[in-house]
Amino acid sequence: MNPIELTACTLCPRACGVNREQGVRGACGETAQIRLARAALHFWEEPCISGTKGSGAVFFTGCQLRCVYCQNQPIAHGAVGKEVSLSRLVDIFFELEEQGANNINLVTPDHFIPQIAEAIKTAKSRGFSLPFVYNTGSYVTVEALRTLDGLIDSYLPDLKYLDPSHARDYSGAEDYPEVAKAALKEMFRQVGPVKLTQVQKEEEPMLLRGMVVRHLLLPGALDDAKQIVAYLYDTYGNDIYMSLMSQYTPGEAVEEHPLLRRHVRRKDYDALVDHAIALGVENAFIQEGSAADESFIPAFDYEGI
Repeated sequence: MNPIELTACTLCPRACGVNREQGVRGACGETAQIRLARAALHFWEEPCISGTKGSGAVFFTGCQLRCVYCQNQPIAHGAVGKEVSLSRLVDIFFELEEQGANNINLVTPDHFIPQIAEAIKTAKSRGFSLPFVYNTGSYVTVEALRTLDGLIDSYLPDLKYLDPSHARDYSGAEDYPEVAKAALKEMFRQVGPVKLTQVQKEEEPMLLRGMVVRHLLLPGALDDAKQIVAYLYDTYGNDIYMSLMSQYTPGEAVEEHPLLRRHVRRKDYDALVDHAIALGVENAFIQEGSAADESFIPAFDYEGI
């Protein structure tokens, strides 16, 4: 493990510089001690990731963004989390493989990159063969991502905003657009165009390698969403998949943000999808009208930890 980033942590652009190795909590809310909230089969990711057997989702505690509308606030704010050793994390990978997982899905992992890199290397040295999916909010430095080069098979990043005012108001990170664009560029450099493969017991092809970029449409943010889709298509064409999400659900934490107090209007989401089609986007996942009424949030009850 490379201790440099954690003794004066600069894994994320907040660059808090604290010594997490000595038990100090960084901007992410976490020390160097790995904490998890859940490790279990997850069936609500994109079809090429979950399939019918499920994705082996490992939910890490803490987050450097802490968006006001976050659906995983108990873990993002550190209220839920159980300490695990690096060797235990490796064992969890193998246990999920035994349960039939299609892949290992590392959820909100950026603040534990050095430990994760070491765990993946250890698992692979023991013959682990499932692909690793890196599920991130994209507020992470290029230097940190380079630690994962050759270890991650597929990236599942968000591109939340191109409008700096939205990034400032909703995530306290006005620099998010430029940081995220640089992060996506590095992710794509590592994994290249999307490659799908047929997997035993799965009817549809599964993600073998590549990048699926998510965007959650927020109320009142259709113009920004259209710019995001245009940016992704202009930059990556159909070498990536987009995942256009309508599942935004207002919670108690958005009371100070009037636009976020309501659900996304169906006509706005339809307009976003139409915009993508008009641009020429061919590789995209979209959600049905009932998505916002469904629960995609698992119980953070330490299952599998």
